[in-house]
Amino acid sequence: MYKIFIVEDDMVIARTVKNHLQSWGFEVEYVSDFQNVMTYFVSFDPQLVLLDISLPFVNGFTLCQEIRKVSKVPIIFISSASDNMNVVMAINLGGDDFIAKPFDLTILTSKVQALLRRTYDFTGQTNLLEHRGAILNSSDATITFNGQKIDLTKNDLKILHVLLENKGKTVSRDLLMMRLWETDSFVDDNTLTVNINRLRKKLEAIGLNDFIKTKKGLGYLVD
Repeated sequence: MYKIFIVEDDMVIARTVKNHLQSWGFEVEYVSDFQNVMTYFVSFDPQLVLLDISLPFVNGFTLCQEIRKVSKVPIIFISSASDNMNVVMAINLGGDDFIAKPFDLTILTSKVQALLRRTYDFTGQTNLLEHRGAILNSSDATITFNGQKIDLTKNDLKILHVLLENKGKTVSRDLLMMRLWETDSFVDDNTLTVNINRLRKKLEAIGLNDFIKTKKGLGYLVD
């Protein structure tokens, strides 16, 4: 089931679109707190975003740029501000399509289905995890913090994914080694330490100091 995230301040439109898309089998949520849109976005981890331009606190163009810093999720702008300048700006800033208000729900559904089909038939779904403002994107092996993005190795990604899935809990060295090398035998224990220290240096380079904590004799955690 694909998840669709609606960012629309007209609650009548938001509820109408949500109910309609749910009837087509989609999982749909819309924003009610426009001061924390990115927090909801990361938590819901949608496969498509429907985004208005005129919004409280922050406009849709800015939100599109924020989303593009951490995700390649398809974005359809929906707005009554449908003059050529706004359409061009929406696409140039990372939008994938533009639907002018008022719109037909059948047309909206067709565009949503077509964009989802083009995006995910071959590439699969996105996978985002967030902690302390850092956003881990497993689909492209990156972590983003304060507008800075770094690429991760396969081992970096596995370590962060396990720790963030268990944030607030200590993850044992044995479990991390099992996830990294699919075995708990014949791997030098120091190899994990080397991988953790190398990852910490990468995280510190973008301001994530003390992101991974050591629990002596137990393992590692993020909290």
